[in-house]
Amino acid sequence: MKKPSYKKYAIISLLAGFIILANLSFRQQSPNPGNSIYKDEYRKNLLALLEAEKNLSQLISGQNIQTTEGKAFIKNEIAKVRIKMKAADFWLRYLEPTAYHKINGPLAVEWETEVFEKFERPYKREGAGFTLAENYLDEKEADPKQLKAYIDSSINSMDVYFADSVTRNLDSYHHFFLANRLFLLNLSAIYTTGFECPDTRNIIPELVSMLRTTKEIYAAYNSSFPAYPLNSEYLNLYDHCIEFADKQDSDPNRFDHFHFIKDYVNPLFALNQQLIRNYQVVSNSFNDYSLDDNSVSIFDKSLYKGQNTKGIYLAVDDTAILGEIKQVGKLLFYDPILSVNNQRSCASCHKPDQYFTDTAIKTAFQLDHSKRLPRNAISLVNTVFNHLAMLDGKHTSLLNQALNVTTNPIEMGSTEKEIVEKVMSCKEYAKAFRKFVRLTPNAKEISLAHIVSAVIIYYSGFSNYYAGFDEAMNHHKTLEPAAVNGFNIFMSKAQCGTCHFVPQFNGVKPPYINTEFEVIGVPSDTFYRNISTDSGRFLINPVPEMLHAFRTATLRNARHTKPYMHNGVFNTLDEVIDFYNAGGGKGKGLKIINQTLAEDSLKLTAAEKKDLLAFIHSLDEDIPFEPLPQKLPVSSDAMLNDRKPGGTY
Repeated sequence: MKKPSYKKYAIISLLAGFIILANLSFRQQSPNPGNSIYKDEYRKNLLALLEAEKNLSQLISGQNIQTTEGKAFIKNEIAKVRIKMKAADFWLRYLEPTAYHKINGPLAVEWETEVFEKFERPYKREGAGFTLAENYLDEKEADPKQLKAYIDSSINSMDVYFADSVTRNLDSYHHFFLANRLFLLNLSAIYTTGFECPDTRNIIPELVSMLRTTKEIYAAYNSSFPAYPLNSEYLNLYDHCIEFADKQDSDPNRFDHFHFIKDYVNPLFALNQQLIRNYQVVSNSFNDYSLDDNSVSIFDKSLYKGQNTKGIYLAVDDTAILGEIKQVGKLLFYDPILSVNNQRSCASCHKPDQYFTDTAIKTAFQLDHSKRLPRNAISLVNTVFNHLAMLDGKHTSLLNQALNVTTNPIEMGSTEKEIVEKVMSCKEYAKAFRKFVRLTPNAKEISLAHIVSAVIIYYSGFSNYYAGFDEAMNHHKTLEPAAVNGFNIFMSKAQCGTCHFVPQFNGVKPPYINTEFEVIGVPSDTFYRNISTDSGRFLINPVPEMLHAFRTATLRNARHTKPYMHNGVFNTLDEVIDFYNAGGGKGKGLKIINQTLAEDSLKLTAAEKKDLLAFIHSLDEDIPFEPLPQKLPVSSDAMLNDRKPGGTY
């Protein structure tokens, strides 16, 4: 994996310091001489997987995969090897996530979209392993050499897990609780959805097998690290979790995802988090950096943050001062002084009473109030849970996005110099920013960054509220049966959970360090005459896989944030569900060679669609939106004092 440039980015420097401290802590924690049982369990599971992989490779060499019987035989053998993989998954994903893509990568070609993309360009990664091999068997002219190459690449990737740089983690208890956290997060978001399991018949059997083998890992760990054990409360609840899964139907469409997560996985997560805090667990992995050790629930809004919500005021922790900045940010959000014509404000396109979007039009007007912008104005609520801003991931931070909007000639069309001069011509603003600039000793001159950072602090606060679904998962209230059934459909038959991941139901999956982009074939109109001409992510990363790819948006508050898709082509959630049910653009007959959404119909019934809607409605958040300010700060320039709160268009 490429490494970011530490000199260029202040936040990476902070992370580097954190890693150094973590490594020091690891060194101070001397290897446990009695941890051989745990290490033996590690070696046993990995060696069993390696042996199964080698046997599979040999079987492929001697099997005719052009016949139906030959394909069925190899698929059955792959299923057996996958069980071995699941027995080691606890370590594989956490200790070397990059190598894991060679063992069970979901895509043949992926582009690095992990947290490092905030600091350098994405790079190509070629996947391999069992999922790709199994999918490849469905090709009409499957080549045994290519099939074998997928498995051999997986075999070669196993070497890293036996390297000292990886196995030294086993000498300390620290990695165990962090790996377990990732395991629990994946139980809620990945393992039951079929995200990496092509044959849906194997999803639940794999889950049950993994739960059992992970219990053996727990026992080995406790034997080796008696001073830092998984306690009896955790282990007892985990036993009940296994019992629950054992009693479930093996059909994933009948699996009770809702109660599995609510009654077992989420409480187990809370207990593991408590142990992380009690044992003062530290990490030496960048992949842990976005997760909050103090979060007590997977459905706690503090679980992770994808964005810096303070902008240039990142170092400010004083609640009172942040409150002052927020109040100034509120005024600026509604103040058209940020636009070149003093008529357009942030609220012109992101209306607070409409969840900070505009539900009346497909796409907003350009600055000229004549032509339209090419994309829908997305809701600003919950944008903090994306690592990349904008639907094409153009910006790595909310600050960059805000700077771009205010100076973009077709959006607000101003310049930094002009905005700063106009804002500072208002006594109320000037007094505030002369105070705030003292909080940024590395940026001593008042700049546009100071101004728009206040706006970010204001609107980011609306991402901290909860939905009925969250309250149900946190045992604070019950959820209506239709919504519970809708969530189970969402996670299984409807396949929504393979792209919209728990808990934000966006494209950020555990360990919540990356942003996923998908090609679903959004049409230019509801007659499906053509695919939308918007190239999406391709404009930022011009590679074939990214043509028409867009960031997976959150489903929270979706009932209130029409129109839908990047071009606002759909006006109702019923239309959106019908689009997915048909298999996206390709299922509707459009020619799309790189669609990542399955083109086969989901065959959802009318009742299932209704329940799915009930679940989506349960994601409505209880947000206390505020009224527009009655007046705006007075400027010494009389020409600026006709400004209207919210702008005129």
